[in-house]
Amino acid sequence: MKISKSDLSIEKLKEIQKQADQARGAILKMTTLAGSGHPGGSMSTIDFLLMLLHMANINPEKPKWEKRDRIIISHGHVSPAAYSALGLMGFFDLDDAISQFRLAGSKFEGHVEPAVPGIEWASGNLGQGLSAGCGFALGCKLKNIHNHTFVLMGDGEQQKGQISEARRFAAKYRLKNITAFVDYNNLQISGKTEKIMPQNILENYISDGWGVIEIDGHDLVEIRDAIVDAVCHDKPTLILAHTTMGKGVSFMENKEKYHGSAISEEQLNAALKELRLENDLDKYKKLRSQFKIYSQTHNNVNVDFKMKTGDPIVYKETTDNRSAWGNAIADIASINDNTQIAVFDCDLQGSVKTKKFESILPHNFFQGGIMEHNIAVVAGAMSKEGFQVFFADFGVFGVDETFNQHRLNDINKTNLKVVTTHVGLDVGEDGKTHQCIDYLGVMKNLYHFKTIIPADPNQTDHIIRHIIQKYGNFLVPMGRSKLEIIKDNKGNIFFDKDYKFKYGKADLLRDGKDCALFVMGTMTGKAVEIADTLKGNNVSVQVWNISCPNDIDKESLKKAAKTNVIFTYEDHNVNTGLGNSIADKMMQMGFSCKFYKFGVEDYSFSGKSSDLFKFYGLDVNSMVKNIKNIL
Repeated sequence: MKISKSDLSIEKLKEIQKQADQARGAILKMTTLAGSGHPGGSMSTIDFLLMLLHMANINPEKPKWEKRDRIIISHGHVSPAAYSALGLMGFFDLDDAISQFRLAGSKFEGHVEPAVPGIEWASGNLGQGLSAGCGFALGCKLKNIHNHTFVLMGDGEQQKGQISEARRFAAKYRLKNITAFVDYNNLQISGKTEKIMPQNILENYISDGWGVIEIDGHDLVEIRDAIVDAVCHDKPTLILAHTTMGKGVSFMENKEKYHGSAISEEQLNAALKELRLENDLDKYKKLRSQFKIYSQTHNNVNVDFKMKTGDPIVYKETTDNRSAWGNAIADIASINDNTQIAVFDCDLQGSVKTKKFESILPHNFFQGGIMEHNIAVVAGAMSKEGFQVFFADFGVFGVDETFNQHRLNDINKTNLKVVTTHVGLDVGEDGKTHQCIDYLGVMKNLYHFKTIIPADPNQTDHIIRHIIQKYGNFLVPMGRSKLEIIKDNKGNIFFDKDYKFKYGKADLLRDGKDCALFVMGTMTGKAVEIADTLKGNNVSVQVWNISCPNDIDKESLKKAAKTNVIFTYEDHNVNTGLGNSIADKMMQMGFSCKFYKFGVEDYSFSGKSSDLFKFYGLDVNSMVKNIKNIL
């Protein structure tokens, strides 16, 4: 904070109040011009937001200054308030925000977006902002930056379960550098909050260990004093602000209709008169008509990390990929002097193998308990603070359960490394609820996530040492079972110390001329065994390990297509996995040959993975018969 109570005199507060009315006018102009938007909540939030911007340690000339206070707007639909306030504070030309609001190609979107200077986090999926705030606050705390994170939320949003997860996380890790604000106007889309879903906001925060300050959300003196007091508290604090939806315009006040409905031009004229503001809507209509679409880019500096990666660990005996991941991240942590690495766990530490890392960097290991939704966002937001953040979890939790959180992470261009163990039928006895057989198909929907699937412990080690240097979102899924070490046809370890992982490059494990077998992950060792068995039956099989199934190696397809018969083999949903990726790329390249997919065709049972593979015809013997029958 840069301002104390004494720095904001009554005269200054009167100026801010006048500015708040100007902001209300801008809110109404942009939503009326666009014919859509959320003016009601914007007008109940604006007094607090504008006061906060005057008090926070921020700089319009340097919106990404590292030591700035972070302001997260969780109820992203109040973008009209955010754009109006930031425009008045000099972050950009307010006329642009008014005239371009919700216009195709404009950065002033319907929900807040970090392409806009002053916006830290794209939001609007309610309930995630407090988790993001925890991530920013935790990152700044770890970097020893003495700043503060403010999270603005709506009252209806408090019905989301993820917020309770974030509250407990903030209390556990003593994030006294975070303050939450709830715009308590007691209205949401369908009416009164107590009718839609009763809640005890104040009591919930207190019970989870937060301090609470209750204020009139339109009284600038109370807002000023609450912000100063909250920042001085020795624990995370909530400012619960009683407000009025549509505040400032009599016919809009306390009307849920205006939560998500713009007013007409006739109503705008009346509203601006009440606010004693000029109606210059024609000016903005003209500016809107003159707007030229531009390519949006985030002002992120996505620079790869300079870390010591150490020497690869070469495994000679059977072990599991998850142990190799745990050993690799611990080894990397032990040889780097900085603390740029962080690891998050959700009560699965023994299974996802993060204990060694914690023993080396205990202050960079965070146990989030059974709160996957919260941790996915905390980890994503923290990664924006210059950390290599790893979120380790089971596949069904780290991918399926948290897809929406990763989608928002991806929109925010985070730098998150998601390491999921226990994927595929390889999970075995835990049964269908835990057999994540759709991870590739699910994450393929996210444009900026790269999926890398290791074939054995040695390749796992190389992959972790590769991504520790890279900026960006990665998914590294792996099974549960111990795997044989993959060797070449001479019996040498294939992914040895001299192997160099290159993203997108396929590995030719066996050469052949009769057909080609493409495989990923857990099934790779079995694919080699299939090829070696068929060789004894005078069938020559190419085996290609595809570790990057979203970016297929074209050269591997060219060579494989010459055999005129291609098989895909995977411990994954046969409808959305490697087979589809190969087929899609083949069609794009114009290849025509016989093509067969082998994978999981339905939800499975509880049992040993070897028995499950046999039941679905995915064991080595069944595959040998299948391929011989087709050829």
